[in-house]
Amino acid sequence: MNTEVSQIGGINVDIVRKKIKNLHIGCYPPEGRVRVAAPGHVSAEAIRLAVLTRMPWIRRKQAQFANQERQPPRRHISGETHFLFGRPLRLEVHHWDKKVHRIARVGNDKLRLSIPVGSEPEQLRRWIDAWLKAELRKMAAPRIEYWSARMGVRSQKWGIRPMKTKWGSCNPEKGIVWLNSELAKKPERMIDYVIVHELAHLVSPRHDELFTAVLDREMPRWRQVRQELNALPLSAWRD
Repeated sequence: MNTEVSQIGGINVDIVRKKIKNLHIGCYPPEGRVRVAAPGHVSAEAIRLAVLTRMPWIRRKQAQFANQERQPPRRHISGETHFLFGRPLRLEVHHWDKKVHRIARVGNDKLRLSIPVGSEPEQLRRWIDAWLKAELRKMAAPRIEYWSARMGVRSQKWGIRPMKTKWGSCNPEKGIVWLNSELAKKPERMIDYVIVHELAHLVSPRHDELFTAVLDREMPRWRQVRQELNALPLSAWRD
């Protein structure tokens, strides 16, 4: 896979040569980076014309990202609001003499973080990120089992990792599904949508009619859920 950067229509475009059949143009948050995935046989001029043809759409997406709300950077101090599956939790930070940390929900609206005296802010961030990832794994595991059985597909492996431009990904050839760790902060219906979306790629690797038919059958309101997900505030870590 070869990558190059070219200026087209006054913007920088990442061009990636891949073993695919069709050319694909994407515009990604937070700043509206443009990326073209193209088969090796497509000429540079054909790519340029394709990007120029899509330029009105690219400009609209970039304006949308520029105006989209951003979450303020997390400082991990008492009184700060964090989200778990779309529900706000007020953070309470307690210092203690123990050498270990503990994270626990208190009631329906509090998150208590007990930490060793002298802990650095970066440590707090890593601890909360790890806790969120673990909560997402516990929530997603039975959902993947449920949707896999319902859809008649089976992933060989699935996991969670940070992703800057996608809510999930699927490698149909290897049967591997990845979920964006940021989904731990999103409502459960949105997590279901991403799971169904990625598992549908085990039926069809492309966003074609068969793929869309699977989503329509399994989750008739998937377009609305996708719109709601993409309209939520972008996280500060994406900047």
